[in-house]
Amino acid sequence: MKVKITVLLLLFSVVISTAQQRKWTLEECVIYAVDNNLTIEQFELDLENAQIDQSDALGNFLPNLNGQISGSASTGLSFDPTNNEPVTTTIFSSSGSFTSSVTLFDGLRNIHQLNRAKLNAISNQYRLDDLKDDIRLMVANAYLNVLSNKESLKVFKAQYAVTEQDLNKTKELVESGVVPRGDLLEIEATAANQEQQIVNGENAVLISRINLAQLLQITDYDNFDIADEVFNIPPSDILDNSAKVIFDKALTFRNDIKLSQSQVELALKDLEITKGALYPTLGAFFNYNTRYSDQNFDPVTGDVIGFKDQLWINDGISYGAQLNIPVFNGFSTRNNIKRSRINVEKSKLQFEQDKLDLETNINQAYVDVKSFSKAYEAAEKTLEARRLAYQYSKERFDVGLMNSFDFSQAQARVDNAEAEVIRSKYNYIFRLKVLEFYFGLPIVLN
Repeated sequence: MKVKITVLLLLFSVVISTAQQRKWTLEECVIYAVDNNLTIEQFELDLENAQIDQSDALGNFLPNLNGQISGSASTGLSFDPTNNEPVTTTIFSSSGSFTSSVTLFDGLRNIHQLNRAKLNAISNQYRLDDLKDDIRLMVANAYLNVLSNKESLKVFKAQYAVTEQDLNKTKELVESGVVPRGDLLEIEATAANQEQQIVNGENAVLISRINLAQLLQITDYDNFDIADEVFNIPPSDILDNSAKVIFDKALTFRNDIKLSQSQVELALKDLEITKGALYPTLGAFFNYNTRYSDQNFDPVTGDVIGFKDQLWINDGISYGAQLNIPVFNGFSTRNNIKRSRINVEKSKLQFEQDKLDLETNINQAYVDVKSFSKAYEAAEKTLEARRLAYQYSKERFDVGLMNSFDFSQAQARVDNAEAEVIRSKYNYIFRLKVLEFYFGLPIVLN
């Protein structure tokens, strides 16, 4: 028994360890964020409410039906409900009825309300999809930020390893009297600076991991980490299209534009509903009722007529129609129409503003892709030149033709160039994916 328990505990610990060591890919992060974001869940509930509103609007076309049953007793002088004659006794009576009414015409407001409910459900779907698009972009940006910081940290550690070798070699040269002790101090200062860079790099990785985890609604920051993926600059022909072409295509599928356009359509429906209050309303009703009293006697036998028989004898129906014509209501209907027209104009202006914002964002993204592409190319060329200069400086330093200060400066320039390549690389990748996203392409890095 103890052996079984031990085996189970070992298996359980292996499962826990495996779960803690999970490395998240970009695709997994995006899917998890969309499935677990709290705001998305709230928007999904709003969508459900909008779908329920459709059922309410459809129900306005159907007749209602209500039933009513009552019973009462009275002692003393009262009126018999079956013949309305005064009697002095204890009377028990009951009554029941069914009433149904239906709206035949209400200025087409029911039709407009149903159409509005359908539009509102579509609008809420656009709103939900637009939020998912934003979250995908935010997760991709946060993910690339973690990767960028991790690569920078690797570079810092690799540079420190090289500096350690130079430090050990310089110590030997100082001890042998080949180079002055000042050179050793200069190399030690460079090593200390690189140690600080490593610490800052580790902090940057931690902060960026926490930011990504928070987007995913994950609180176990210590065990959360991403996969050690390496993303190169993906091939893309997005710049073969002009910014105008990308904008025209974005107008056809972007959820934020569809959402803004649906708000215009909703405002127009609200205006039609408000105008419906100017028209007469026509309704119809039907009522069936009956009653019973323990004082209702058979005139021939003198016995109380039975409950079932009284229901048939005392039943009755009523039906009719009602027409309401609005004449004057203190300007409220007219003012509501004016407000609705203002809301239509506001929604149209907002729609135009949203299109302008989209065009501005696309033009900015287009310029960013071009500028970051050139910046990345320039950074690579700079790094190549810095490395060659560093190699030349190292050769001179090794034979004593360069002092340690100038050598450390050459190394620092290489460090800065490598860090700039990493920054410009991931900035370029993200801007490229943003522009492709505006063109309708999914966020795929591999």
